[in-house]
Amino acid sequence: MKIQGIAAASGISIAKIVKFEPVTILEQTEIGTTEQELAKLTQAIADSKIDLQQLEAQTAERLGTSEAEVFGAHLLVLQDPEYIDTIEALIHEGSGAKQAIESVQNQFMTLFLALDDDYMKERAADVKDVSQRLMRKVTGTTESLSDYKEPVILVAHDLAPSDTAKLNAEFTRGFITEKGGKTSHSAIFARSLQIPAIVGATGILSEVQSGDIAIMNGETGEFFINPTTEQLEHYEALRQEQIEKRLGLQALLSEKTVTKDGHHAELAANIGSLNDAQKALEQGAEGVGLFRTEFLYLERDTAPTEQEQFKVYRDVLTAMGERPVVVRTLDIGGDKVIPYLNMPKEDNPFLGLRAIRLCFANEELFRTQLRALLRASSYGNLKIMFPMISSIDEILQAKQWLAEEKEALIGQNVEVSDFEIGIMVEIPSAAILSPVFAKEVDFFSIGTNDLIQYTLAADRMNETISHLYEPFHPAIVSLLKLVIDSAHAQGKWVGMCGEMAGDSAAIPLLVALGLDEFSMSAPSILAARKQINSLSKEALQEKLQQTLQQSTAEGIRAIWH
Repeated sequence: MKIQGIAAASGISIAKIVKFEPVTILEQTEIGTTEQELAKLTQAIADSKIDLQQLEAQTAERLGTSEAEVFGAHLLVLQDPEYIDTIEALIHEGSGAKQAIESVQNQFMTLFLALDDDYMKERAADVKDVSQRLMRKVTGTTESLSDYKEPVILVAHDLAPSDTAKLNAEFTRGFITEKGGKTSHSAIFARSLQIPAIVGATGILSEVQSGDIAIMNGETGEFFINPTTEQLEHYEALRQEQIEKRLGLQALLSEKTVTKDGHHAELAANIGSLNDAQKALEQGAEGVGLFRTEFLYLERDTAPTEQEQFKVYRDVLTAMGERPVVVRTLDIGGDKVIPYLNMPKEDNPFLGLRAIRLCFANEELFRTQLRALLRASSYGNLKIMFPMISSIDEILQAKQWLAEEKEALIGQNVEVSDFEIGIMVEIPSAAILSPVFAKEVDFFSIGTNDLIQYTLAADRMNETISHLYEPFHPAIVSLLKLVIDSAHAQGKWVGMCGEMAGDSAAIPLLVALGLDEFSMSAPSILAARKQINSLSKEALQEKLQQTLQQSTAEGIRAIWH
């Protein structure tokens, strides 16, 4: 039997199916006094916080800081006064702790799921995961998952982030869920764990039994239940090819990334911590193209001190040695909120007080980060990048404050080494003004995720309009060419740190355009190196000229596929 789902994480697996059933939470048979139920809730919250902090740390160590961020969001749920106060109010009205938590879970999930925003719908999953954890605590229900001792493919209705993060990659050969999309937490974790995954397989639980043999293809979303001998032989051969291909990439670890006609492209990694930097080196990264510093500011009650930040920047620069490290200054706002900054509620926070705008509004916070970066400059190859620049005034203001802090540090006999200054080109105005900006900075890094969604007015998290979020749109290609040409005209280099940089379908076009640096998730680096090393920039120029004559994304894709 062949069934089709949504391809979420690539790879072919052949293994026995295990139907994953989340543990049934025990009912609360006895309800104590109000004080006793409140005490149970308080203890459950305290224990859950410890669990989540450990899970966040373990996930950061195992998968990276970006993936661990989801558990930071879970901790925020436990600190949400509206969520906790509503539970406590129900307990005061006579509910048991478990009943109160379940009721509030359902209220919040109904609220989030009714919203049109896919990002907010993901918050429903966060509330459910946290609430289930609290209910297990107050009822003494033992957690489940997943101590398998043989290779299995998990089939489930859904997998919570906390379940997915704990999957044993040695024996979990893949998972298939009825729910979920490509941007769900479980899909993101699967890609980080390099476990094949298929989501959105509606009705799959009723079609399979534990013990069935399955073939799953994470690249196509196909899976076969109790396959024929011919199917087994065919997919086993494909699986072996993939393994050999992956092993073959290891030979490229210490190689340079150079096209056949001699053009060097730097392959860098997007990171959020020292641990990420170390993993990037293990994957052959030639530098760090994007060091997200916002993780230093989240999950704490006060801003990190200059000394705390200095140590982190110093350690990352030291780990990377002579390799370049592009550090993006604080990019907070939008979906990332820092409670201690008392950030105002905004109708459209993604277009509001965020990134460089928020830094200008919190001068001492920004200057503290600049000082920490300058002090760390003598430990490596530092490049400071300002996010969400939209006008020349903003880059001049940022450079002025940076120069003032540099002068002050030198006046205190603090060593400050040479460094480069760049901006993230992620707003159409920045791309259009790139000929002007190129005279003021040392480099550009194109943030395609935002540049595409702002240019095309298409929310990249909204699956209902996902067809409008199109990297190959002629307007996007034109902006990329303008930015790259403008920088090169001034002798400056251009990187890219959005998802497009790691997209194998887009890499030939970007090579043809002359992109100098590609920054991506570390596991993608070796495959990108192999691809770029097989290309000739000169030979791609005819395709590029054809591309620039196209008026549709379909026309451009047809040229490069």
